[in-house]
Amino acid sequence: MPEPPKQPRIGVDEWVASAAERRARTVAGRVADVVEQTPAAVKLVAFALPFAVFPLLVESDYLMQVGIDTLIFVLLALGLNVAVGWVGLLDLGFVAFFGLGAYLYAALASEYAGRDWEAQFAIPAIAVAVAVTGFLVGLPSRRLVGDYLAIVTLFFLQMWLVVVINASFTRGPNGISEILPLEFFGRSVTSLDGYFYVALIAFVAIFGVLYLINQSRTGRAWRALREDELAAELMTMPVNRLKLMAFAVGAGVAGVTGAIFAPVQGAVFPANFDLVLLITVYAMVVLGGAGSLVGVTVGAVLINASLEALRDPSDASWLFYGVMIVTLVVMLRPRWLSPVVLGGTVVFGLAAHELAERWRPSLLGGTSFGEARIDELVDSWVLLPENLVTPDGLPTGAMGRLAYIGLIAAILGLTLVRSRLWRMIGLVPVLYLAAFVWENLLLAQPAVARFVLIGAMLVALMAARPQGLFGKQRVEIA
Repeated sequence: MPEPPKQPRIGVDEWVASAAERRARTVAGRVADVVEQTPAAVKLVAFALPFAVFPLLVESDYLMQVGIDTLIFVLLALGLNVAVGWVGLLDLGFVAFFGLGAYLYAALASEYAGRDWEAQFAIPAIAVAVAVTGFLVGLPSRRLVGDYLAIVTLFFLQMWLVVVINASFTRGPNGISEILPLEFFGRSVTSLDGYFYVALIAFVAIFGVLYLINQSRTGRAWRALREDELAAELMTMPVNRLKLMAFAVGAGVAGVTGAIFAPVQGAVFPANFDLVLLITVYAMVVLGGAGSLVGVTVGAVLINASLEALRDPSDASWLFYGVMIVTLVVMLRPRWLSPVVLGGTVVFGLAAHELAERWRPSLLGGTSFGEARIDELVDSWVLLPENLVTPDGLPTGAMGRLAYIGLIAAILGLTLVRSRLWRMIGLVPVLYLAAFVWENLLLAQPAVARFVLIGAMLVALMAARPQGLFGKQRVEIA
């Protein structure tokens, strides 16, 4: 007996329901569902436990400093997520609150200021002061949305930088040094392990408070405001008050983070709070998934760990080629296309190498800046022209610049190809060109390569999952 046709369900959007069912059948969907259904306390323990045992597993001061920096970035991402992820406000002045917290701590506990407040009094006072500042900044921008809000908050950041650089009480670009260490109830924190655990305790406390806020009426109102401001206002929600609360809460978290950052560094400078930091924190929120506490935490850890790994050319090469292969495996469908494209790229490179050896040996006379085992393998496959870059890593001629520009143009052009066959064929020389640019140019300039690779990771992720790793997919109604 044939099955009766499926009838529409009252009050259910069938397209959304079918999309959710398809998502539930994927590995990523099942992982996201497990994370979402896990109790909050278990999530917090799952994040805090690896951090808690981290100092017991490492003996390097450098790695301990990386761990502290990672927790600082996690706190910044959690604070930015309040305005951006929960309320949907494009706040480009967030880093100024972080800097304000750091400078306020320098004003309360440094030899320059002549004060020595204990941390149990200084940090709460700084949190309140910076939260009030966030409230005041939100006052003139509470009726602005989108690009207009971004312009106003970016102006606040630039105004803050101008004041900090030129004011005498901040020592201008020289910054404030000789900041006193954190002191709790007469006991000073002097070791990296101590500062690591202070940052970890701050993370646990802030994560827990933000989770409770997110589950409260205020959190639900923030999310409703993010989805549709007009509908939220028609439902009698105090829209302006909710925006001001988001500014204040996010700024307070940034202030606490700045108060921890200042004694860790021992000094504060205007260069610590520039646009590069703002872009990095935004990338962490976008990568993890705006609106997800778990997501922004994972995003902050992944990006900071990647940035640190990219400082070493050996680690950078493994990360570069690993990301390239994983991206192909994730994005190409059906699955057999990935090995076919990789095999075609290998054959293409061997052919190019053989032709260059016969007709233009100068294209093989250079050396790579990479020292990893994978670089040794790639050097026998990719072209290495002579004198392409100086010993300092700067391009000496037009070939290097043309290769970099050509790679960007090729990637953009590949997105315009509609035929799957031609797109797969075109992907082979694009991958080879990417390896050529990496070995000849980017490895020689690690400061540039770090952010180029992070940007490429974000672009690939946004193509596969626009909502980020743990963000929820939103249905846009036009």
